[in-house]
Amino acid sequence: MAISTYTLVAIIGCALVTFIPRVLPFLFIKKLRLPDIFMCYLSYVPLCILTALFAQSLLTEHENAFPTINALPFLAAIPTILTAILTKNLLWVVVIGIISMAALRFFF
Repeated sequence: MAISTYTLVAIIGCALVTFIPRVLPFLFIKKLRLPDIFMCYLSYVPLCILTALFAQSLLTEHENAFPTINALPFLAAIPTILTAILTKNLLWVVVIGIISMAALRFFF
């Protein structure tokens, strides 16, 4: 299988466009000491992103109507959230979430 020069340049360009915005900020901030309040603020960013992704998977939006709840992800979220509250262990949360969703898809 031959690859054209255009395709190779497009792949390398896409890789650079994806890589540079993710790496450059770390290179600039690596030597700086950021204020504690800023570090506290940044500590909530992953939680906010995961919450947004979680809520998006639970809801289906409809044009000119309220969002509805997806039944299977909602049912799988219940034991997953309980596991998160009880264990506070990310590995167990992920394992229980995967098992819950797999079991629900298998049976329904």
